[in-house]
Parts: sequence; structure tokens; C-alpha cells
Amino acid sequence: MNLYKYVSDAVNTKLGQSVNLEVPRNRDFGDFSTNAAMVMARSAGKNPRELAADIASKISELPFVAETSIAGPGFINIKIKNDFLWNSAAAGADIEQTPAMTIDMDYGSYNVAKSLHIGHLRTSIVGDTLNRIAKFLGHKTISYNHIGDWGRPMGLVIAYIESLHPDWPFFAPNFDADKINPGDYTITATELDTYYPAASARGKEDEAFLNRAREITADLQNGHPGYTALYNLFLKVSLDMMDGIIKKLNMMPFDKTLGERNASMHLGRVEEMLRARNLLQTSDGAEIVTVRRDTDSEPMPPFMFYNSRGADTYEATDLAAIWFRKDSDNPDKIWYLTDARQQLHFKQVFRVAEMLDLFPVENLEHLYFGTINGPGGQPFKTRDGNAAGLLDIIEMVGEAVRRRCAEAGKNLDDDTIESIALAALKFTDLMHDVKSDYIFDPAAVTSFEGRTGPYILYTAVRLNSVLRRAGTECAAQPAMPTNLATDERNLIIELLDFERTVRSAFDNRATDQLANYAYDLCQLINTFYHNCPILRDDVAPQTRCTRLHIARAAQATLSTVISLMGLRIPNEM
Repeated sequence: MNLYKYVSDAVNTKLGQSVNLEVPRNRDFGDFSTNAAMVMARSAGKNPRELAADIASKISELPFVAETSIAGPGFINIKIKNDFLWNSAAAGADIEQTPAMTIDMDYGSYNVAKSLHIGHLRTSIVGDTLNRIAKFLGHKTISYNHIGDWGRPMGLVIAYIESLHPDWPFFAPNFDADKINPGDYTITATELDTYYPAASARGKEDEAFLNRAREITADLQNGHPGYTALYNLFLKVSLDMMDGIIKKLNMMPFDKTLGERNASMHLGRVEEMLRARNLLQTSDGAEIVTVRRDTDSEPMPPFMFYNSRGADTYEATDLAAIWFRKDSDNPDKIWYLTDARQQLHFKQVFRVAEMLDLFPVENLEHLYFGTINGPGGQPFKTRDGNAAGLLDIIEMVGEAVRRRCAEAGKNLDDDTIESIALAALKFTDLMHDVKSDYIFDPAAVTSFEGRTGPYILYTAVRLNSVLRRAGTECAAQPAMPTNLATDERNLIIELLDFERTVRSAFDNRATDQLANYAYDLCQLINTFYHNCPILRDDVAPQTRCTRLHIARAAQATLSTVISLMGLRIPNEM
């Protein structure tokens, strides 16, 4: 049940107008509050406190309201009846269904023949969690890993392989795919990892090598059979590496792994549409689309479809990808999760998509994110000073968890260590505003106390332990208790705030709302655990049943939240 919405709708109906309902941090005076009297006083020609008394009197008539009170210049506090809270919690978290949308989600954006780096962390974690939230609320999602699998990087890698293995048949002018066994030409993941950095560095110093890479790029894009066969060979190695990362991060598999290569196949159709609308213009040898509007207050350069050498561009393939998704999925929305540096790029692409009547701009969303920095506030790097790879980050956090467990005298198995490290890494990312930068410190994020992933898991493990010991005791719904202790009541109200939170996280594309709800919920669970004993011998049977019922409801909600964040609950900690 969405307690907030239920109460808000009832209050608005009772008063005959829309008022803002707030959830106070301190519930000592009320479960909800409103400043409606202060807002309405001037137009009503009344003193705010006098008007508050009239409004409070009407709200008190609602059957679920226990009492109202007036504070300060006219704040109205509302306290909900215990039996209403108890019965609402007993009904369970039956999420109200809303009209379902089809949403294409573009995140991950991994690159073929390149190691995943720290820049891929947020797009992966946030994208996966938003995907889980959308599915949970009943929306149809189609997740895309729009891979970098085209363009000069592929030419550089193939040119570098040619320099290492010039005798391989892929480079022969009379290449015949039927006469070779690709299995005879192996490239390991470790080897492939080194190729692009080496090729990129060489291209900066060796003009002949760079020109060769350019020739290979053009030939590959024109269907050269040998380069295509070699490309397919290392593409499989790259995709296997990507799958390994996806599994390590406990992400849902992508529905479609299609990138620039697939998009390039549809450029002809998009070009026809642009020319039919006379949108393409020639400028210094390039073909562009003017996207600037008179209302723009910031620079808005033109969208480039072909560059001055006649090659298609990053902008062009992204536009073609939108055409493909319109044609294949016809989604209501397309969400893109990339770093903030691509804001201008997506503004340009979205405007052209609207000019082609593919989608209105408001249905195309760029959910950009900030950077992950080291303890000194600078871009996060490994100990050797290099840009951090994604596997480096995962390994770093795992080592920090092992050290912390050793210091605490805990002997945990590898699966448990991995679950804790995963929670430390992912929760830290999710709890920050997506658009903000944040400091990443492996030692801090692996603490078992405070606003961390391990603390969330520890709470779940503790709760599961209590419920395992209780077994089926008090499995039936207990009768309404004559009274609810403060900590029991506060926990129930927080459980009833879950639906509002998950909907708000979806509506605002804000994973931090879900993560911080998880932390607040865990604090209330632990306070309840300490102050409201459950299985102790001196606890009365009725009280025990009441508390077991609350604990089971808390366990169900917390487990759902943890699952939405893509975390795993270990058996022990």
C-alpha cells in the first residue's frame, strides 16, 4: 500500500482542493503534516492558525485519522490510527498497477577490444537498477548494450594484429573463409586487452601505421571478408569478457547487444528521410543538419551526418539506432545512461530525431551521471597511477572486504566475500545523486556500519537469522495488538512508504531514493531488533506473534529493495 498517496488523496477529497502533504523526519508529533492553512490564509482572509483549526477539524473526520494538532504559525500534524496501520501492513505490498510503458534502455555502452573502465561502472549499476525498478512497476523494458564495435578503433586493432601476425590468412588478398579454421587463430582475452592501448599509442607516433588503420577501417566497413572474419574472431572474445563483467556485477543480461555496426546498416534509410525533408546541408565538405533554435541561450553546433571525408559519424549512428528502435520496438520512451560530457551530443541527436518525426524530444531522455573520484577528489586511479579498469575496482573492493573480515576475526567463504564486496560497490554508487560526482574510498565503503552496502546486508542477514529460528511459529496473521510500541509503529509506517519510494525513484530516475530508503529502513529494523525482543523467553506469546509478523513484513520489503539494487544476501556475515 502507498500510505502517503492514500492519505493525501483522502485529505484532498475531504478538503475539496489539493494540498501538499509532507512526511516529517520526527514522527513524535504526527505521521504527516501540511502547511495548507499558511498557504491558503491570505486568499481566505483568515489568520493561519484559525484556518488551521477549521482544516484540522475536517481532517479529523477521516476514519483512519487518530488525531490532529496545530503547531507554530499553522502547521497541521496528522496522526494515523494504529489499527489502520496494522491492517494496511497485513495486506502486504500489493503494488497498484499503472498504465505500462515500453521503455528502451541504453546503458553499458561497452567497447569491443577495449577493457571496461571505471566510466562503465555507473552506467552499468544505475542502468540495471532502473531497469529492475521499471520491470517491478509493470513496465516493459528492452535493455540495449550499445557497444562500440565500429569505426577507427576496430581498424587500429586489426592493423596491430596484422603487425604481429602478418602471415595470418585474414590479410591475404585472396582470402577464402571456406579454407580456414578460425579455431587455428586464437586471441586470448589477456592478449586482446593489450592490443588497443598499444595500437592507439603507435598510431600517435607512426603516421604510416595510422594510415594503414584508416584503410582497414574503410575496408572493414565495406565488407572486406578477411577483416570481417578476424573482427568476428575477437568480437566473440570481447563479448565473453563483457558477459563476465555482467555476471560479476550481478546485472540482468542485456536484451540486445547491438551497437554502431548494426546502426550503420540503417544509415541509408535515415539519409533518405533527411534528404526528403531537405535537412542535409553541405558545409566545408561535411553534410550537416542545423539544430540551433532562436531560443537557445548556449552554443548549439550543427549535427554532422557525414564528415568532410564522407565517413559516417557517431551522431549519425546514434540517430540510425533511434530509427532502428522505433522500427523494431516502437517504445514509448528511450533512456540513455552516459556520462555528463555527452549532454550536447544527445541534445543534437534528439532534435534531429524529432525533425524526422521519430520521437518527440520529451520521449528521449539522457540520464547523465557524474564522475567517480579518488579520496583526494581527483579522477580515481589505481595504485600505479593508471586510469582504473572495472576489474581493478572490483578486485580492490574485494581485497578491502577480506582485510576488514580478517581484522574482525571473521572467516567467511568466497561467495560471501563477493556478495559483501558487490554490495559495497553498488550501494555506494546508487546512494548518490546520479548527476553528482562522488568520492570512492574502498576502505570506507566496506564498513559494516553506517550508510554502506555491508550494513544493508548485515541487517538482512540478522533478520533472516531471527526468522529461521522462529520457523513457522505464529505463521497465521495475529490479531491487532492493543497497543504498538513506538519502534514497532515507526517500522510499520516505513514499510508502508515503500511503494511511494519506488514510484518516486522511477518517476525521478533517482536510484539514490531507493538506496537511502534501504538505509533508513535498516536503521528502523535494527532499532526494532534492539528495543523489541522477539524470541526471548520472557516475551509474552501475543507480543512475540506481533513482532514476528512485523519482522516478516520487514524481511519481505527489505529483500525486495535489495533485489531491486541487484545485491545478493549471503547466509551469514
